[in-house]
Amino acid sequence: MRFGYASINLTLGAQKIQVNRSMIKSTFMEKGVEYASALALANFIDLEKVIEWNIEHNIMFYRMSSDMVPWMSEYEIHDLPDYEKIREVLARCGERVASSGFRLSFHPGPFNVLATNTQSVLTKTIKELRQHAEIMDLLHLPLSPFAKINIHVGGAFGDKISALARFAESYVQLPANVQRRLTVENDDKANMFSITDLLWLHEQVKTPVVFDYFHHKFCTGGLSEEEAFLAAYDTWPSDITPVVHFSSSKKLHEDPTAPPTAHADYLYDEVETYGKDVDIMFEAKAKEAAVMEYRQYLKYITHEE
Repeated sequence: MRFGYASINLTLGAQKIQVNRSMIKSTFMEKGVEYASALALANFIDLEKVIEWNIEHNIMFYRMSSDMVPWMSEYEIHDLPDYEKIREVLARCGERVASSGFRLSFHPGPFNVLATNTQSVLTKTIKELRQHAEIMDLLHLPLSPFAKINIHVGGAFGDKISALARFAESYVQLPANVQRRLTVENDDKANMFSITDLLWLHEQVKTPVVFDYFHHKFCTGGLSEEEAFLAAYDTWPSDITPVVHFSSSKKLHEDPTAPPTAHADYLYDEVETYGKDVDIMFEAKAKEAAVMEYRQYLKYITHEE
C-alpha cells in the first residue's frame, strides 16, 4: 500500500526546491516561450529531487503538479527551446521511478471539463489532457491508470444525465495515451456526481473510478461509505492497485469557521480500506509532513496492538 501527497514538498520548498515555478499572463506575453521553457526545465530538474526525496523517505506515491510547464496551453511542449534537456531529465526520472516501484499521477485542474457543452472549452480540455499524457510519455510511465490522469466530470449544468452522456461522447475524442490513463472522481456537492453516477459512466467508457472518502460525505448517491468504496474499487483493472483519496475535515478538527468541505492540514481519521489493497493519496495541506505523521500513528497503534 503506497501513501502519497500532492504537488508541493514543503520540506524541500524551504530549500527553494520547487516544481511549480510559473508566471502571470502578462509576463508570459512579454518573455514568451523561451522563459516558459527555462522555468519548465528548472521544475523538472527539481521534480527529480522530489522523487528522490520521496523514495528515500518511503513515500512511494506522488501527484505531480500541473504547473510544471507554465502556460503550456499556449504552445506545444516539443516546441520548447529546452525540450531535449527536458526529455533527458524526464527519461532519467522515469528510470528511477520504474526501478523503485514508485507511482506518479496527475490531477489536472477543474477547468478541464469533458462534460462541457461549449466547443472551445472541450478543445482546450482535450489539448490540456493530451499534454499531461505527453509528460507521462516522456517519463516512460505505463499506458494504464497505474499512471492515472484523474479528473472530475465537471459541471452538471442542471442535467446530470446529459452531462454524463457528453463526457462519454467527448472521451472518444481523446488520444489513446489519455484514454488509457484517465480516471474520474466523485464530487463533494450533493447536486454533482456521486459514485453511483460514475458507475454509469464506467459502464459506458470503462474509466476507473477514484473514491474520495471526504467527498462522499457530501454526495453519497444513496450508498454507504463501504458500498461506494467497494463499487469504485471494482471498476479498476484486476492487475492495477486502485487509488483512493483521503482527507480530514478542517472544520471539525482545526478551524470551526472553515467551510464544511475544506481539507485539514493533517489527518485525524484512520483510513478504512475494507480489507482491500489500495494506494492512498492524502489530500492534506501539510503535504509530506501529514503523510509521515500518519505513518507514525499507524506504527504506534500496531505496536500497541
